[in-house]
Amino acid sequence: MKRLIGIFLLSLLFLDLRGQSADLQVLAKWMQGSFDSREQHLQDTSNYFDINLEIIPVWTDRVNGFWFYVEQAVSGNLEKPYRQRIYQLTENEKGVFESKIFLLKDPLRFAGRADLIEKLNPDSITEKEGCSVFLKRTDQNTFLGSTLGKNCPSERNGSNYATAEVKITATTLESWDRGFDENDKQVWGAESGAYIFRKK
Repeated sequence: MKRLIGIFLLSLLFLDLRGQSADLQVLAKWMQGSFDSREQHLQDTSNYFDINLEIIPVWTDRVNGFWFYVEQAVSGNLEKPYRQRIYQLTENEKGVFESKIFLLKDPLRFAGRADLIEKLNPDSITEKEGCSVFLKRTDQNTFLGSTLGKNCPSERNGSNYATAEVKITATTLESWDRGFDENDKQVWGAESGAYIFRKK
């Protein structure tokens, strides 16, 4: 974990913001960092786990948006994250920010090792088509967004599609990921509302 934090701090020094809109720069800055849902878990242990979330800048020399390595793990089991992704954040339409989701091959080899991502060819990752999150800035303090309709396929727990609703501020990242079957019945994900991750 110390190595992961070290890579994050180093990446901040080299994050190239040239040519990007002010709002995209702000969103990228707010997204990155170390977060956890400990406070929410302590308030409602039956519905929310204590989850650790790391969002680390990678490939900072690229000019096609901002790239992040994302790692989620139960706080008591940080060495074995249950979700590892690559995000690409772009502004393809003025004021509309797209966070594309990419899958890694053999992801556990990257656990706690964001430095290994730097050596990875971006062509070797696979986009989760239909699963992009689209965000807009609603005021000076908030970005809101979601996936589109039923476009994100999912087979987890018998689901047919997945949705994500996201709220991002300078200090929090709220994410409500859910899966639904062909009859639009929820079959996985939090039922009471979004996970609230607070920046450490």
